[in-house]
Amino acid sequence: MFFLFILTTYFESPVNALLAFMENAPALVVVMAFFIFWIVCWLPVATVSAILLNWQPPKLLQPEQKMPLLVSLYLLAPLILWGVSWLTNKSFSDYGFVGNLSTLGSLALGFALGVMSLAIVFSGQFGLGWCSFEKTNFKLLLPILLPIFLIALLVGGIEELVFRGFLFTELAQDYPVWVAAAISSLIFALLHLVWEQRETAPQLPGLWLMGMVLVLARFASSNNLGLAWGLHAGWIWAIATIDTAELITYTGKVSDWFTGKNKKPLAGLAGIICVLGTGVIIWLFSRYF
Repeated sequence: MFFLFILTTYFESPVNALLAFMENAPALVVVMAFFIFWIVCWLPVATVSAILLNWQPPKLLQPEQKMPLLVSLYLLAPLILWGVSWLTNKSFSDYGFVGNLSTLGSLALGFALGVMSLAIVFSGQFGLGWCSFEKTNFKLLLPILLPIFLIALLVGGIEELVFRGFLFTELAQDYPVWVAAAISSLIFALLHLVWEQRETAPQLPGLWLMGMVLVLARFASSNNLGLAWGLHAGWIWAIATIDTAELITYTGKVSDWFTGKNKKPLAGLAGIICVLGTGVIIWLFSRYF
């Protein structure tokens, strides 16, 4: 009992000091702490995974190597974020993540809006002769629809919790809302360079704009992340399904700056129009979300 008393007395003061510091720390300090803890905790998992997957940096990651690393990284995020939120005396609801039927409804609505926005943009490209369907690849769709859907929900949910939830909320405490939105969207865009630089660099403006529209989606949904989560997941699901099944062939009728550099819609005018158009729809109909 005496030994336990000594341990409690010894550690209580530093823990209380850390809690007091984190509760009143500047937003950038809290943000940096989260990302540092996240990466440090993930590195051992990433090292073991890289060995098992036979990945030898600096070689480029293949899709089958990238996915296990990505999933392990994202599964750690809620745990690390829970620790940081405990230190800062916040909860996930403060970040817009609320488990109720309203969130589920907003999630479904956002998913449908994300898929429909891409369907409209690609329909326009088909009509203009910029791309064509590979009808023979339709048979590849059935086995991949559910796995990609689950991955899209995971990736979309974690990224919204981290970037439009935690990151934006923390920054908005120290900066005007529009500055917090711009900074969180810039960090969101730049961190995509971690996985791949050559194909990601042309997408940076589109990724930043996407982040801004997703912040707008959070506001439109009364600070709830459901709409942003669904929208994000819908975009991921649609694009990943098209890419995996190789459903679309670009005709080369126009420059790939229109259709998307390296076949990435966000790296071209079509993807920018899709994101902007979605933002306009959210703004116009925000009262209904």
